[in-house]
Amino acid sequence: MTGNTLRNATLAVALGLLCGCAGNGGDRASPAASVRDATPGVDTGTLDGAPYRVQVPADWNGELVVLLHGYEPRGVPRADPWPANEATPLFLARGYAVAESGYASQGWAVADAIADSERLRARVVDRHAPRRSWLVGFSMGGLIALASLERHGAAYDGALSLCGANVPATQVFDDALRSLVAFDYFFPDAGLPGAGLSDPEASPLEDLPADQIALMQAVGTALATDPAAAAMLAQALEVPADGLVGALGLHALLLREMTARAGGLPVDNRETVYSGFGDDAAFNAGVRRYPADAQAVTYLAGVADLRGTIGKPLVLRYNHDDPTIPPRYHAVYPALAAQAGHGERITVLTPAGEGHCAFSPEQIGEAFDALVDGAARAAPP
Repeated sequence: MTGNTLRNATLAVALGLLCGCAGNGGDRASPAASVRDATPGVDTGTLDGAPYRVQVPADWNGELVVLLHGYEPRGVPRADPWPANEATPLFLARGYAVAESGYASQGWAVADAIADSERLRARVVDRHAPRRSWLVGFSMGGLIALASLERHGAAYDGALSLCGANVPATQVFDDALRSLVAFDYFFPDAGLPGAGLSDPEASPLEDLPADQIALMQAVGTALATDPAAAAMLAQALEVPADGLVGALGLHALLLREMTARAGGLPVDNRETVYSGFGDDAAFNAGVRRYPADAQAVTYLAGVADLRGTIGKPLVLRYNHDDPTIPPRYHAVYPALAAQAGHGERITVLTPAGEGHCAFSPEQIGEAFDALVDGAARAAPP
């Protein structure tokens, strides 16, 4: 692995590989809106501690897009209090009003994001009464879009998840633990503090990007000592070889942050039978096993326990060679929806773009058009 590759991967994860855009933290404030700034067509402020921005174009078509941003590591500073999503101008140019919440906390803020975005939608409805409302989420925001469509589907006409983590939250963290214990198995002498990359007692990576950079440098150095094991690990995790350092760093960041948020390790691998790691018998005999904290398990299950119970159209689009969203995720939510009797509401588009959330404006527009067309077909005559 070259120095440039390591530096690029380090930077990407330090800024948040699950971000389709930026997020924001902040302490909770009064539930009432506190408007910071108001210009024609723009409303910004805070709602229950979550900064927000609502933009209504001059040629408004009467419809609303609620834009949901992706994961942002806790402590990452931002220049603005609301998310800066590159898709915002695309929807404004099409005549849609756009509402964006920065969420009341950073990190895996799915619970906050669902409530914050619904609160913001209600504010826009009260002030502007849009005739139709759409959810559009990137990465973690894709998961938020799915959960919001399940919980608040009556308020929306459909949802689009782009490069989304479209699986139950428990699966995300089961997979994170899987990748970390696999790294510790193949690279036990990585020189990491504590019991290794998967150590649930390790402190959260609060000093970003310094802590994350130091951790990823250690991971990259270890991987370089055994290229064959590194290649096997990349194949098993379904990530490109040059994205392995970033994926492992992101998984460590996610698991540590969620362990701190939930008050304990939220997943358990004591009975898990792993496969895909070469000598699987030896791997299962030697891999580290961790018990979950019961309260943390309950917390995580309540964050986004997806069931496939959607009553409105949903469009999913992924990227090629995404180091964050593995191909095995692509079929998970369609299967959940089919089991719930709602499989016909889902459209899965051909993957486009290389990397994570690497869509062109045309590819985003094409996906949104598919959503609007699907809603038209589903509408009663």
